[in-house]
Amino acid sequence: MRYQVEHKTAYTYSEPASVAHNLLHLRVPTTLRQSVEDFALTVDPKPRSIVSRTDYFGNQVHYFALSEPHNGMTITATSRVVVKTPAPITTSPTWEELAAMGKQREFPLEVRQYLFPSRHIRPLPILSEYGKAAFTRGRPIVEAARELTTRIYTDYKYDSGATSIFTPLEDVVRQRHGVCQDFAHVGIGVLRAFGLPARYVSGYLRTEPPPGKPRLVGADASHAWFSVFCGTEHGWVDFDPTNNVMVGTDHITLAHGRDFEDVSPIQGVVMGGGTRTMQVGVDVMPLDAKSNGTPSGTQQQSQQRSPNK
Repeated sequence: MRYQVEHKTAYTYSEPASVAHNLLHLRVPTTLRQSVEDFALTVDPKPRSIVSRTDYFGNQVHYFALSEPHNGMTITATSRVVVKTPAPITTSPTWEELAAMGKQREFPLEVRQYLFPSRHIRPLPILSEYGKAAFTRGRPIVEAARELTTRIYTDYKYDSGATSIFTPLEDVVRQRHGVCQDFAHVGIGVLRAFGLPARYVSGYLRTEPPPGKPRLVGADASHAWFSVFCGTEHGWVDFDPTNNVMVGTDHITLAHGRDFEDVSPIQGVVMGGGTRTMQVGVDVMPLDAKSNGTPSGTQQQSQQRSPNK
């Protein structure tokens, strides 16, 4: 499946800001599951330079600074990407085998680092208890993670007004309401509680579903899901608990880290500016021959909603 993705973020200030520093996770990567044909990043007002580097987790990030007074700024990232159909997984190691490998430090560092608590995903006894129904004795890891995905989808209600980026995981688990970010954090918390490497994935969903398929929750905005390491044969396998699916051609990966904070699309510091507002619009347009080639819609969001998704 071939897509064009536009992610546009517009900031408006009630009075001029003197300085702005920004770090961006907006570069869609080439992975085993997807390949990038083109990428463009524009900033208005135009900074003197935009610096690109690879972060600790392997994501490509961009940094820029505005050092002259400005009344706002607009950041637009446009990508053209091809997403491949994942190979079906018929067998996988048991979750106990993988947990034992973690205890014996048999994973490479780039996998083992996802075993440990992170700022937004701390150990909670309730998560261990919640996962017992999925992680039964001798169960294959993919099968167990799939059931965990279904349980979160069933037990948690999608509610864009229930949480913000500052809502603790304890509150999400207690109220069982939240958004994509929260559901990904719950899944990761459960997996780590059972000694399994799990990471947070940010990305996008196609705007329009295929004919006859339901529209997925989280389209037209940044999305999030979790990924679990399933052994050397399968590597990282992604699950979307917001929509109760294994990640496929409707999903475009943007970045991965320990939790949301590692891959926030835009992180920055602004000096001055008075009252600030932010609007985010994402458009995922299929470019395959069956598509009519016209954008299928863009959703504008407030500052609180976009990071949560």
